[in-house]
Amino acid sequence: MIKSNPFKFGSIVDEPYFTNRVEEQLSITKILQSATHLIVISPRRYGKTSLIKKVITSLKRPLIFIDMQLITDENDLAAQILKKTYRLYPFAKLKNSLKHFRIVPSINLNPQTNEVEVTFSPTTNYLPILEDVFNLLENLGSDKNKPIVVIDEFQDIKRIGANLDRQLRAIIQHHQNINYVFLGSVESLMKEIFEKKISPFYHFGQLMYLSKISYDDFSDFLSVGFENYTKDSRYLATKILDITHCHPYYTQQLAFNVWNIWNSGSEADEIINLAVNHLIQIHDLDYQRFWQNLNQTDKKILLIIAKGYINILSQSTLVQMGIPSTSTLYSGLKRLIQHGYIIKENDKYELDDPFFKIWLLKNRNE
Repeated sequence: MIKSNPFKFGSIVDEPYFTNRVEEQLSITKILQSATHLIVISPRRYGKTSLIKKVITSLKRPLIFIDMQLITDENDLAAQILKKTYRLYPFAKLKNSLKHFRIVPSINLNPQTNEVEVTFSPTTNYLPILEDVFNLLENLGSDKNKPIVVIDEFQDIKRIGANLDRQLRAIIQHHQNINYVFLGSVESLMKEIFEKKISPFYHFGQLMYLSKISYDDFSDFLSVGFENYTKDSRYLATKILDITHCHPYYTQQLAFNVWNIWNSGSEADEIINLAVNHLIQIHDLDYQRFWQNLNQTDKKILLIIAKGYINILSQSTLVQMGIPSTSTLYSGLKRLIQHGYIIKENDKYELDDPFFKIWLLKNRNE
């Protein structure tokens, strides 16, 4: 009998919780073993970070990981990269290079966390700082041991600095000893950065769209996880995927909760209903706040998608929703996608969170 839960969600997932992605791992490995950079686009919580970190771990190469959502400005970006460089390379190797920085950073050891803290003096010209930090990484790398710099939520680059994309491209386009990986969850913004001809990062690397894990692969993974609990593990997997539609995060979340409340005397359907209701109850207040803060148009759009209308762009659907025009609908869809509330796959819109969908329909008694 398995003593620990075989499912995991909410943080970086690795073996034994990692689910398939065999083809994607192979493709990413080949790209990172070349001189090409990589761009990965997918909705939030599809497992981009787990996938990339798993591949890089297998390659045994130095990794610098930056989440742009947590970066405040250009100064902070340079400081965070330098701080993480200190984790990878001995101080003696960095000391001489730092002497040649045009703006010398302040470096202190935090006695509470035992972490190096890096800061730069405030300046209106961040370019020398960015150049020195990124070029330091380039100089530390070699053809046999290239560091990999992963920049997550890269679409936030415009928020951090109006010209940061142009400045960053000018710096890193000459690098030969680094592979850059750009991750993004807002497809429209990422395509503007990497597919628009006027963008500094136009066609800067190999573009990869990460979709949901295939039904068969996820079904196999779930069945193995439950096989020591029930003879109906395949049926249990089917019922879970009927609810989550193979969304990586929510599938793992539901499976985790089903496993936790499992009772061998209960029917599979009953256990799944208990797990779903438990998740809805946990997030009830969050769902209420989210719903109350939406404008009327967004509420109508989310409701019509939750009800399962196939052609939400038709005139009859617009009339039913009480939305005045197609342009208003498109604006609402774009806004909700950018905020991660809905996802679009194969020209079909669906709510990102299947439990919010159930909460919404349940509270409306539909």
